[in-house]
Parts: sequence; C-alpha cells; structure tokens
Amino acid sequence: MKIGIISSGNMGRSLGILWAEQGHQVFFGARTSEKAKAVAEFAGHGTQGGTNDEAATFGDVLLYTVRGVHPAGVLSSIDVLTGKILIDPNNFEIPEDFDYPPILKSLAETLAEEVPNARVVKAFNTIPLEVFELAPEPLKDYNVSVFVAADDPMAKQTVMQLAQELGFSPIDSGTLRNARLIEGLADLERFLLIHQKMGAYAVPSFNILPPAQTQRLGGRQPSALN
Repeated sequence: MKIGIISSGNMGRSLGILWAEQGHQVFFGARTSEKAKAVAEFAGHGTQGGTNDEAATFGDVLLYTVRGVHPAGVLSSIDVLTGKILIDPNNFEIPEDFDYPPILKSLAETLAEEVPNARVVKAFNTIPLEVFELAPEPLKDYNVSVFVAADDPMAKQTVMQLAQELGFSPIDSGTLRNARLIEGLADLERFLLIHQKMGAYAVPSFNILPPAQTQRLGGRQPSALN
C-alpha cells in the first residue's frame, strides 16, 4: 500500500517507519524537502521524502499529523485529497490544570468538513509515542486497543488492518461522530499518564470476557436506566 505522511514529526515518523517495516511504500512529507528526506534517510526501508504536497500525491492512505490546521494551510490544493483515506491521529491541546471542556465537535469531524471529498478516519490518538517502539512485537501480546471511527466502512476497515499489522487490537468504533468519544478517552488517558503519573506505557486494552456461568448476584433487573 502507498502511504503518505503529512508532516513527519514524532507520530508521523514512528508510524511511517513501522508501516515501511511491514512492506508498505511510505513517503514522508514536511514543510521542506530537506527535513522529510532526512527522516526518510533515518527510516530506511526504501522510504522517500519530500514536500507535504508530494506525500499527499503519492499516498492512497495519508496520515495527517497536523493538529487543528486546515489542510489548505498545509497543501497547495486540497483537491489532491479527493477519494483518499485520511487518518487523523490528533488530539486537542492539554488545557491548564487538565480542565477539559466538553467536545462538541471532534478534530476529525472538523477535518472531514474541511475536506469533504476525503475519507477521514479517526485512529491512533490514544497511543502514546513510546508504545510504538514495542510494535509489532512484543506489542501484539498485550492486546492494546486502537479505536477506529469513520463514515466510510471500507476506509475504516483499511485502517483497522494497518493497525493490526503493527500488533494493535483495532476496535470498530462506529461512525466519525464517535471521534468525540475517542478524543475524550484520549483526554482522560493523558490526564492519567501525566497528571496521575501512570507513565506512557499505561494504555487502554479492551477485553471481551467469557459470560458468567451463573447469576449468583441476581442478574440484571429491569430499571429506568437505558
């Protein structure tokens, strides 16, 4: 698969290298070709580097790591994004005292409004950078969840496959509207990792347990709660 990295900072560099290790063709983009080519030289595995425009043109799947910036401010033309899968791994800035406001519209929804002809997928925003160093092994032994939301089922499935290749356990999280929930989960996670000092390797892991063989506690009774 041809994957373009729009802005090759920590997240873009890490995921780009991991996907290149899995045999994908990866093109790192940056504001300057020099910066992106330096990342590609570090990454190896036949990766390329150039401008963000070149990365966007190259990839069928694009990782958009620019937080809260309209693609028109990053690319010469947003037309290049038409029909492409655009992964949004971003979160809002951490407010003072971790006093997060309610998320009325997610970053992913805003991105989808800005580039309506792209196939926006929310994913990877709950994964601290340090965890990528464990991919794909021993990561795959720890059932680390990646929550994936999109309105386009095929785009969502593609990103879930890309996550699984890296040793993650992807979870279909429904439509793109649910990116609000995923971004809210990331806010809680960052509070726990930073404020509560749990450290970067404390990550969400959703497990499906076997059902209880008996209901010795009385089972779920009807209530007014939905």
